[in-house]
Amino acid sequence: MTPAALDDLRVLDISHGIAGPFCAKILADFGADVIKVEPPGGEAGRTMGPFFHDDPHRENSLFFLLLNLNKRGVTLNLETRAGQRVFKELAREADVVVESFRPGYLQSLGLDYESLEKINPKIVMTSITPFGQYGPYSGFKGEEIVAYATSGIMSISGTTDRQPLKHGGFQAQYEAGMNGALSTGFTLLLRDFNDAGQHVDVSVQEVVNSSLVTNQPFYSWIGAVQGRRRPGGTMFGDIMPCQDGYFIAQTGGGAVWDDIADFFGVEAMKDERFSNNDQRIVNGVEFDRMVLEAVKGRTMHELFKTASEEYRMLFGIVQTPKDLADCPQLATRDFYQEVDHPVIGRIKVPFRLFNMGETPPKYRMPAPLLGQHNAEVYTKVLGYTREDLVKLREMNVI
Repeated sequence: MTPAALDDLRVLDISHGIAGPFCAKILADFGADVIKVEPPGGEAGRTMGPFFHDDPHRENSLFFLLLNLNKRGVTLNLETRAGQRVFKELAREADVVVESFRPGYLQSLGLDYESLEKINPKIVMTSITPFGQYGPYSGFKGEEIVAYATSGIMSISGTTDRQPLKHGGFQAQYEAGMNGALSTGFTLLLRDFNDAGQHVDVSVQEVVNSSLVTNQPFYSWIGAVQGRRRPGGTMFGDIMPCQDGYFIAQTGGGAVWDDIADFFGVEAMKDERFSNNDQRIVNGVEFDRMVLEAVKGRTMHELFKTASEEYRMLFGIVQTPKDLADCPQLATRDFYQEVDHPVIGRIKVPFRLFNMGETPPKYRMPAPLLGQHNAEVYTKVLGYTREDLVKLREMNVI
């Protein structure tokens, strides 16, 4: 059997929330031995809903379940001297530390990169924070909506007649986690050549801003501001309703306008009044009426299949969670993984982010229960005795 891509690595995940744990999970999915290090009461991610059966128990967070697959879990109080000593022992044998604390916090504990580098010159520390490790905003707190606002993506989302719009979900956090895993991989590759570690500094603000490929260059080159879309004109090219959901159709992709008119089954769409985008905007009310009338009895999946296969149109559908769970494209690519959690039970979750033909990601274990692997890690990795663990527990260190 081909070995996993990262099965020679040990990672200490002391991060919390979404971005840091997701970064460490990606490394774990490709074989790294990731040890999730939590305070004795559990990290903040355990308090994030939704919860299994709507019970806010620390083992019931679906966020935590997804973000901590394939990790072993221990408890350790880093704010005690004994806890700091234990963590340094773990770091001495580790390759990577993933953290998401405010800049300066780990330094106050003597656990920052400079301190750990002295005991392990090959250590890589990946820090994922709202604004990075330095700069006037570095000490500020951040959240998803803060990342969207300060990165610039909110300024171009929505329409000009309303306030800027935030997308749903936590995409900034997940994007930062993926960038954290990517940059960690680059750093480890370089380490193979120079035998030295590095401190990787990931800013969520910068990660999101860097995805706005033309927004900032437009301003830098000619002082232009992309701005939000103006209301009015036609709905075509935007989200439109059909019988059971919503779709988006656009020109381009190889289909000429007569093909698009034939797809909708509306001969009048070939009229000169709708022959180009400017004319469709001028006559938007009538144009939208024709399109909406044409699709009101058609389902979005039929529209999608017909438009894509027969007319080669640029066409998309707004898939719900149910649609995604039943999506044949995702199923064919083994995107989902069924997880068997000791408390939550069997559940299907998104898993495969990208495919590697010889060393694909593999599911090995569910997210750990709080402190589940204390005995395993502390006795086998550090050589502690059972009596040592009892003393550490009595001292509120684990």
